[in-house]
Amino acid sequence: MDKIVKRYYQLKQQQKETEQELKELRDQIISFCQEKETSEFAAGPYRVKLISQARKEFDDAKLYGALPDPELWRMLSKSDPAKIAGLVKLGVIKEERLQDTYALKEIRLLQVDKR
Repeated sequence: MDKIVKRYYQLKQQQKETEQELKELRDQIISFCQEKETSEFAAGPYRVKLISQARKEFDDAKLYGALPDPELWRMLSKSDPAKIAGLVKLGVIKEERLQDTYALKEIRLLQVDKR
C-alpha cells in the first residue's frame, strides 16, 4: 500500500505542475491573440480558436426576491445557473423576472485542434 500511496502522491503533484503549466501556456496564447487582435490562427499543424462566452453570475438575494414562489428557492438552495436555466426552459420562471438578478461575466475558452 505504501507504493500505491506514494505513486498517488507523485501523480497528484505532477497533475498540479501540469495544470500550472497549462494555465501559463493558455495565458500566453490569449495574450498573443489580443496583441494580434485575432480569435483564430494556425500554428504549424494546429488550429487555435478563442471562443467568448457570457455566463450569468446570480445575486442570491435578488434572485430570491424575483422568484414567483418562495418554495422554488428550496429547489435551488443557492443560485445554480444550470438549474435556473432549466426552470426558465420549463416555463416555471420567466426570463424577464430574472433580468436584474445576475451579472454577465465574459469568459474565454481556448480550443486547440490538430488540422
